[in-house]
Amino acid sequence: MRIHRLEICAFGPFAGTEKIDFDMLSAHGLFLLNGATGAGKTSVLDAICYALYGSVPGARQDGKRLRSDHAEAATEPSVTCEFSARGRRFEVSRFPAWDKPSARGRNGFTAQKAKTLLRERVGGEWIEKSGRNDEAGGEIAAILGMDREQFTRVVMLPQGDFAAFLRSKASDRMDLLQKLFGTERFEAVERELGLKAAEAAKEVGGHNGRLALLVARARAEAGALGLELTGAPDAGSDLELLGWLEGAASLRATELGGEAETAEALRREHAVLLEAELARESRRVKLAAAMRRKSAASAAAPVLEHDAARLALHRKAETLGGQLKAVTAANTAVERSATAMERAAADLHAAALADVELAHTDPAGIDTDAELGRLRALLAVVNERAADEDRLAALAARSADLTAGRQQLLRTSTDHADSLIALRTDMERLQTGMQPLTQLAGEAVLRTKEAMAADELVDVVRRHGAAARKCAAAADRHLKGRDAHQESRQRWLDIREQRLANAAAELAARLETGEPCPVCGGTEHPAPVPAAASVLGLAEEEERAREACDAAELALAALSEELAAARQELAVLAGQGGDTDPAEAADSAKVARAAAAEAEAAEVQLAEARARYEDLQDRVAATEQARTDCLSRIAQVESSLSELDQQSTALESALAALRAGYPSLRRRSAGIGETIAVLERAATARAALEAASARLDEAQAQLELALPEAGFGTVAAAHEALLDPADAARLEAAVLAGRNEQARLEELFASEELVLAEKEHAAGVTAEEGEVDRLKAEAERAAGHSKDLALAAGLAAQKCSALRGLREEYEEQAESGRSQRDKAERLSALADSVRGGGDNSYRMSLNSYVLAARLEQVAVAASERLVAMSDGRYTLQHTDAKAARGAKSGLGLEVVDAWTGQRRDTSTLSGGESFMASLSLALGLADVVQQEAGGVDIETLFVDEGFGSLDEQALEQVMDALEGLRDGGRVVGLVSHVAEMKQRIGTQLQVVKGRNGSTLHISDAVTAG
Repeated sequence: MRIHRLEICAFGPFAGTEKIDFDMLSAHGLFLLNGATGAGKTSVLDAICYALYGSVPGARQDGKRLRSDHAEAATEPSVTCEFSARGRRFEVSRFPAWDKPSARGRNGFTAQKAKTLLRERVGGEWIEKSGRNDEAGGEIAAILGMDREQFTRVVMLPQGDFAAFLRSKASDRMDLLQKLFGTERFEAVERELGLKAAEAAKEVGGHNGRLALLVARARAEAGALGLELTGAPDAGSDLELLGWLEGAASLRATELGGEAETAEALRREHAVLLEAELARESRRVKLAAAMRRKSAASAAAPVLEHDAARLALHRKAETLGGQLKAVTAANTAVERSATAMERAAADLHAAALADVELAHTDPAGIDTDAELGRLRALLAVVNERAADEDRLAALAARSADLTAGRQQLLRTSTDHADSLIALRTDMERLQTGMQPLTQLAGEAVLRTKEAMAADELVDVVRRHGAAARKCAAAADRHLKGRDAHQESRQRWLDIREQRLANAAAELAARLETGEPCPVCGGTEHPAPVPAAASVLGLAEEEERAREACDAAELALAALSEELAAARQELAVLAGQGGDTDPAEAADSAKVARAAAAEAEAAEVQLAEARARYEDLQDRVAATEQARTDCLSRIAQVESSLSELDQQSTALESALAALRAGYPSLRRRSAGIGETIAVLERAATARAALEAASARLDEAQAQLELALPEAGFGTVAAAHEALLDPADAARLEAAVLAGRNEQARLEELFASEELVLAEKEHAAGVTAEEGEVDRLKAEAERAAGHSKDLALAAGLAAQKCSALRGLREEYEEQAESGRSQRDKAERLSALADSVRGGGDNSYRMSLNSYVLAARLEQVAVAASERLVAMSDGRYTLQHTDAKAARGAKSGLGLEVVDAWTGQRRDTSTLSGGESFMASLSLALGLADVVQQEAGGVDIETLFVDEGFGSLDEQALEQVMDALEGLRDGGRVVGLVSHVAEMKQRIGTQLQVVKGRNGSTLHISDAVTAG
């Protein structure tokens, strides 16, 4: 990274515009930045830092005070820095926030926000890269590979800070090293390991809890069996306890099983005794019941014989049943016909008085046949005209149907109107909802392209990461090649210097007698310098060293080209956005894909909405057509109703006379029919009475002829012997039941059970009182005891099985949890170690260990320069010795004194020695941070105050070391008040302090001379 140009306007102490051409200052590689106290030397460095990072170092960071108080009120503050890095050239301009005078602003000013403009020179033209503060800052940080904190430590070497770093405690060194090397990821590893260890410990605790729950369940199962735990193993051996409980439960189950079998045998014995006694008791009960039935049958025998005689006489009388029934039926028919004749005559008389159809007749002497003929003729006429009345009713029904249809059509028309309103409302609402969908669908193509671009950016980020690793490897090879080149060049120069020191001997070796000396031209050589044999080979050795140096230079050039190509590839990918954070790129791609999916979904929804809208349009058209058709049908119905009303009026007037006061012709027809029925019933009743009298006479004559043959003298005797069917059936059933009971009793007393009961009764076998109850009680007690023991045995077997399952589950879970416990122990030990605990005897955390490695690199790099500055006396060495009183170790520094061979604390160095050590430490730290930042070449360096503490020799050695920094075209700017420095360094950037602000001037004494 090289600074070419800096332009400052109204910034810090500089009231006007000051321009610094660093390319001019770099002509001699070393320049001095000097000026009076408070002139603004540090402000020049602040301006560079602000241009690159938008802020200044340390406590000076106050954005509202960056503008110069000496500047004109309307002058806008700005800082422009032109620099090159990684083979690319950039210009960044920053404008701090300030209050611009304004007549309309509050208090006469308008607040102006900070602005940034980043440009890159491509093909001879400046191309704008970014105009946003954060975006430009991120791109510059990616180009330089350093944040502001690293830049101020690497490019601007603050000696005071490093002097404090040299003498500080390990914890203070850690703060600075963490800022410079960004080891937060190792702290994140420490936290992650701690979380994983805690999570693993939690899983082990949960697993142990499950094992303890299994043991508790086993104890509960054993407690249900009442097992004594006095002989159980110790509580610490859970698996042995589970095995012991299982064995004890099995033994208990065996004991209870034997007791249950004994109880079951006793139950069966009691059940047999009870069953035998219950059988004897049942036989005694059955015998007693049979004896009672036998006594009852003997008592009922006389009644049974009497009923049998009555039933036999009834059977004889039944032979005259037909004649008796015929006479009875004939008598009944005569009586019924006479009653019917009387009722028909009464009905006819009442009809003659009330019926309009018979109003012209004499109730006392109506000619039934004549009236029947007249009324039947009238009925035919009325029935013939009834069809007209049906037609009138049909017209009325048609009119009612049309009226109902008109009402339905009116309601349908109203429904159509309501539907049209609802459909048009839906169309308006759907059209409103389609507007945002239309906008989203219109963005579908753009969002799809953005999603594709975001996916491409993810790929570019991936390629950028690979290119960064490739570039880092190339930078490492370039650094090694540069070191090899410097070593070969130094060896060539050393051999050359040795050859020049022995030039006289080499010339003397070439002198020949009589030949002129190439130096003085004399032909006499009185005292030539004797030449050693090695002197003669120095020329050849120098030539070989030079060739090796040239070869190393060619190799370095090839490595430089390789590094430049890798950086160019990395820069191209960074220009394409490859330096974007991978997580951010992935999130952006995810968001872009979601946005594209949303737009695609909007297209689908829009198509559905449009289809719905077209459907609603079709439904509106269909509904409007249906409503028009409905109104047309209403008009047709009203016309039909008018025609039907005219036809009904004409027909009603024609039928009114024929109804003769009846509501309708059918009612008059029914009335005539009823009158005809009354007349017909009277005629029929008279004929039926005459026929019934004739049948009675005939039946009586036949009965008189049949009585002697049946054994009866009179009709009354036959009637007396004849029983009612129900009584006859009852007597027959009683006789049959009595005879059946006698037969069953004979079978019952012949059965084996009653025969045995009679023998037991004859033998005097009787049961003691309460014997059955006693046997039942004993059987119930035996059954209950057997059931209880069977349940206890089953429960014991169940508990034994459960304990076996718990033991097996415990063994499985204990085996499966072994890997979790081992993992938890490993994670816990590892987490303790990376936190600086456990077996970590140095109490160094992972972060401290990494920083210790970096500090060791810094000490090695610093010692290379401190050896030269201290004339080979001092080197810096990292130490990881244990700190006192258990403090954390690993970040210690010691100075090694080559004169005494002793190591001592850095606080023992004198002021000048401390300056040299601090400067060496700063330069070494800059080298290491530069390597960590991706191998960015730092071609511009600033070294702050501290030279006044050196004596002349030390200053000379320090200046020689600083001169070495110029190798490879590096520019070094020294900030100092030391007068001798002004005399030694001719190229100077002078800061001149004045009442109206400071100004800058470049002074080149060499050029001026």
